[in-house]
Parts: sequence; structure tokens; C-alpha cells
Amino acid sequence: MITFHAVRVRYPGADADALAGVSFGAESGRLTAVVGPNGSGKSTLVRALLGRVPLAGGRVSVGTDAVNDLPRRSLAQRVAVVSQREDPAFPLAVRDYVALGRYPWQAAWGTPSGDDRAAVARALADAAVSSLTERRTDTLSGGEWQRVRVARALAQGTAAIVLDEPTTFLDIAHEMACFELLSALAHAGRCVLVVSHQLNLVARFADRVVLLSRGQVVADGPPDHVMRGETLERVYEWPLVVSRDPAVGAPTLVPLRKRHTPFP
Repeated sequence: MITFHAVRVRYPGADADALAGVSFGAESGRLTAVVGPNGSGKSTLVRALLGRVPLAGGRVSVGTDAVNDLPRRSLAQRVAVVSQREDPAFPLAVRDYVALGRYPWQAAWGTPSGDDRAAVARALADAAVSSLTERRTDTLSGGEWQRVRVARALAQGTAAIVLDEPTTFLDIAHEMACFELLSALAHAGRCVLVVSHQLNLVARFADRVVLLSRGQVVADGPPDHVMRGETLERVYEWPLVVSRDPAVGAPTLVPLRKRHTPFP
């Protein structure tokens, strides 16, 4: 379980906290999604988990251990992270890049074991990138690169996986496949925490939704509780309606045009 307890973060020179006392937990066996408009603090939560921003207050924990008390290797053995942005220092073959996910489990200068190779092959297959294994990372499309990054996190074999906008650059089929995979991982017992702008996908797949606005939690609960028109209109500052997906019954967000010219 990943827990954020009263977490406060303020960036140098900022007039307000990026996170202003955020508290919630992402449990094992559930897909937890964090949503909210740009600048609401979603990616800052991931940086706080990784220890990349200092906390002005509060605590981030994995299990019973504070993140700041864990050695980096120990944290990497517990949580795999797909960050929003990543630029490799130099190109690698896709198989070698995905194999980097096994690094936390290997001894210094150790060679990959049979378990390592099996984990890489399984991750490539689960992320639907087995056909790309011999390609170099600098030859991939945006969508291919995103799926390869997910494969590396899967290869890490951790009990928790955190993804910041994992469907960026993906088409509809691969968006759905990504969330299907994450949902399956969660229901198989992993802790899955997803930061996403894709509210309709989140409503279909998430067990719990945490809605952020201006660094604070404004709604937290199952999709039916969070995906309410009056709440989302206030947070996103845009007219919208929430209807019901006729195929699966999940709430569906429909943004409206502010200016509508009637048909003649």
C-alpha cells in the first residue's frame, strides 16, 4: 500500500503549495486513479513518492516505511514508476531497455538470471511490444515508446506500480489495452496507482478515484461518487454533463461548447 498523509510540497518561488495537505492511500488489489486539471498537483505526488521534491510537511509511505527512510534500491524493489517524461541518455535496443527494470534485483556486475530473462519476456508480451525487441529506442513512435516504458516497469516485478499519464500518445485500442492490463494487475493483487487526464477511461476501470484541485483533494471515492457534473464543472471550470455509458454503466463525461450556434 502507498500512503500519502498530509503531504505538503511548495516549489521555490511559488506563491502557494503544489500539494496542500493531501491524504489518501492506494491499496493492494485495487486500481486507484488520481485525476484533476493541469497544475492540480498530480505529477507532484509522483515526484514526492520518488523523493524528487522535498516535503514541507507530511509523509509518504510504502507499507509501513516512510519513503525518505528507504534506500533507493529497496524502494525500487517495492515500487515501479512510469514517469510522465523520460529521455534516455543514449539509445538502446528495446529488449535491453526493458531489462533495466531488473536492475534492482541484480548484484553489482551480475549477469541476468533465467528469472530475469523470463520477467523481461513476460513484460514485453504483456505490454504488447514483443515485436519491437530488436528495435532501438530512438526509432520508436510516441505510442511505441510509451508501451515500452510500461514494459520496463512490469519487468521490475514490484508489488506496486505507479504510472503518470500512461496513455499519452496511445490510440484508442492501446489506451483500452493499457487500462485492461492495469486493471488485471490490480485485481491479481498489485497496488496500481495511475495519474490520468482520461476521465472516461478512469471511470470505467478505476476502483477508486482521487480528484485534486489546486493541490487539495476535493473528492475521493468510487467513480460514481467522484464523477458528478457539479463537482467536475467547478474543478475544471468548463460546462459539462455526466451521463451513463450504455454499454458498461460507468459514468461518462461529456464536455459542452461554451458557445453554440443553433442550426438554421
